[in-house]
This record gives sequence, C-alpha cells and structure tokens, in this order.
Amino acid sequence: MRGLATPFGLGLGLALGLLAAAGAARAADDAVARGQYLVRAGGCVSCHTAPGGTPFAGGRALATPFGTFYSPNITPDPQTGIGKWSDADFQRALRQGIRPDGGHYFPVFPYPSFTGISDDDARAIKAYLFSLPPVGQPNRAHDVSFPFSWRFLQVGWRLLFFDEGPFMPDRRASPAYNRGAYLVTALAHCGECHTPRNFLGAVKDGQALSGNPDGPDGQIVPNITPDPKTGIGDWEKDDIALLLKTGETPEHSKVKGAMREAVEDGLKYLTDEDRLAIAEYLLAQKPVSNDVRRR
Repeated sequence: MRGLATPFGLGLGLALGLLAAAGAARAADDAVARGQYLVRAGGCVSCHTAPGGTPFAGGRALATPFGTFYSPNITPDPQTGIGKWSDADFQRALRQGIRPDGGHYFPVFPYPSFTGISDDDARAIKAYLFSLPPVGQPNRAHDVSFPFSWRFLQVGWRLLFFDEGPFMPDRRASPAYNRGAYLVTALAHCGECHTPRNFLGAVKDGQALSGNPDGPDGQIVPNITPDPKTGIGDWEKDDIALLLKTGETPEHSKVKGAMREAVEDGLKYLTDEDRLAIAEYLLAQKPVSNDVRRR
C-alpha cells in the first residue's frame, strides 16, 4: 500500500500545485484587467502622456495660476518611473499624496479625491501599471513660481484643505447612486476640474461641481450641477451617459479640451451601468447657480 500511495500522493500534490498556480495566474490577469478599467475611469492616460509621447511616461504640461506642472512617469521603469514602488508606496501616494521618499505631492495630483479610492482598487491599478512596458524617461521639473514651489508649504495646505479617508457610501441611497458617488468624487475626480478654487488652489466645497471659469490650462469647465439655468438641470440621465460615451451634448455639440480627452481616453470605455450611475449621482446633487461663461 505504501508503494502505491506515495506516487499517488506526489501526483495529487503536483496537481494541486498546478491548480493553485493557475488560479493565481487567473487572479493576476483579472487584477490587471480590472486595473486597466479603473485607470481609464481615472483619466490616467491623458494626464500622464505628453502629446505625441509614450502612454504613461509623463511629461504632460498642465498650466495653472501657480505655474506649469509636468506629470511624472508612471511606467514600471525602476530608475525614472515607479518600478521600485511597493504596494504600500503606491497606496500612500494615491491616498495620502506622499512620495516614497516622504515628500509631499502638489495637489495638482488629485490625491484629495484619490484618497477615497478603495485598497482593492488601488492594488488593481498598480497591477495594471506594472504590467506595462517600462519606459526610461526622466521626469521634467515643474515650472512653478516662488513661494508655491516650496514643497514643505504643502504641510500647511494639507492641514487646511485635505481630508484623508476612504469613500463612505450613503446607506440611505441606492447602489447606483453610491457607485456614481464613488466614481465622481474619488476615482474619476470630477470635482477637481468642475469645482471653482480659492486663492490657494483648494476646491470650494460649497460650490462642488458648479463649474470653473479658470480650469486646467485656463479652460472654462462647465457647471454640472442640476441647476436649470447654469447647469444640467434640463438634462436626462441618458443625456449624461451619452456624453460620457461619445462626447456629444444634448445640443449635438462636441466637448472639447480636457473633457474630450477624458472621454476618448477613458470614459467611453466604462460600462453603461457606470455611466448611468454617474448620471444618477450628478442629477441628485444640490443645484448651484454659477454661470462660468466668460463675457
């Protein structure tokens, strides 16, 4: 019996080991695919890719009232990208705005919104980014005016304006509303562009999503609260979902600038359910009258 059992036991162990390895590979593939979806929802491609450059290798310029910022390389290159980052490094950067060396990111990197991203989603995003080919492209220094170029001043900014913590669903609301809230306020960070800012560059919470006359690169960013005169109060959920898929408004015009990139590089890849969830959340918000059109 012992002579028969030993080969059987070895064979069973080998089979179980192969099954475990196959299961781990499938889980890794699933995490990468999920991460790609989340990266598209988060608009990472357009922000971290310079015009004509390699995707995710950084160098995209973003003009602000404080100067011009250049996005970093987030490919897994170990010297110029994030290839040496651990999971803890990645989550700390994403959710706390702190670099692996302990320095503070400027809030042009939307960590005040990304702080709401779940741990599972953060790990999936990292899995996808680390599946990409590494690109050796050094980061370009920001061109920011004094004294805003001093990173240590971010300590004070954070004390004033940064509320760290994961997204908390509203238990009174529907699953679709909460999914839309997570996408709008955390992952897709819509408020970072669609909310006016104060003189220190922090969003004005009382005017969330009401538009910004001086958005990224000086663009006008529209009011997307359900105000009937200055916002999207006369839109239907399907109108919003269609815009997120095609970039077309109910008036049959096409979005331009950063929003066009957001649609082309990411939002059009979302599921119909996620686009409708975003619409449900937006139309449930408090209407804010704010006409951002320049006269």
